[in-house]
Amino acid sequence: MITALKAHIGINVRNVETSIGFYRKMLGIEPSKVRTGYAKFDVQNPPLNLTLNENPGLKDAGALSHLGIQLSSTEDVLAYRDRWSAEGLETREEIGTDCCYAVQNKSWVIDPDGNEWEAFVVLQDNLAEVKQASSCCTVEGVCATA
Repeated sequence: MITALKAHIGINVRNVETSIGFYRKMLGIEPSKVRTGYAKFDVQNPPLNLTLNENPGLKDAGALSHLGIQLSSTEDVLAYRDRWSAEGLETREEIGTDCCYAVQNKSWVIDPDGNEWEAFVVLQDNLAEVKQASSCCTVEGVCATA
């Protein structure tokens, strides 16, 4: 059996210093490595290797839909929201939202390059597929349908 250590997400950013400031606040930790045009955050909880790769020519957001941190309770979602707000990050809540064929509670933030992050808990999963049901929502409230 292979045991994975942690997920890795590499994000292209326009300005690594600006993004370091955002992710320092969002994650509540310092980067473990900073180089010219590059930064790495070694997140322990949840286990994540997050790298920021500077691409000054980045014009539009890539094909990435959104990123998330799945939590075990609404209280944890609200704790993330409160910490993000205390750090001066703009947050948005979705409570009892029907998204990704599940009922969820969420809090959202957007990084300087438009990458959307959600802290969420799944309250009820595997909802039936019905016409006009959303497969996944974004922070602007735009839902992609299945």
